Amino acid sequence: MTILLDTNVYVAFKRGAEEAMHHIRGAERVLLSAVVAGELLFGFRNGSRFERNLREFHAFLDDPHVGFLDVGRTTADRFARIAAQLRRLGRPIPTNDVWIAAHAMESGAELVSYDGHFAAIDGLVWTQLAA
Repeated sequence: MTILLDTNVYVAFKRGAEEAMHHIRGAERVLLSAVVAGELLFGFRNGSRFERNLREFHAFLDDPHVGFLDVGRTTADRFARIAAQLRRLGRPIPTNDVWIAAHAMESGAELVSYDGHFAAIDGLVWTQLAA
């Protein structure tokens, strides 16, 4: 199974959360969206352990079972479709999460997150971890 991590799952994994660790270790392939990377890097720059967090993040990305997804035209189109659908339903979610969902759908990966608002997106395969 291929999974795509939400930002909060990567953070939980680094903090040793058992459920996050279980999902990551059990996956055949782990994908990370450029949007998640941006959120993480922003957090690192605002924290007190920038160098350490960055070094650990690069080691994670260097793992042969981890893939990195850039934003491209297909991602942008999926983003627009999802955002329009959510607006029509009156169920907006954070913009970055729409991008992350678009990457999950584009790649065919199961999105793993602690956020329940992903349930509003038709056709998204995702798992909500317990907080």
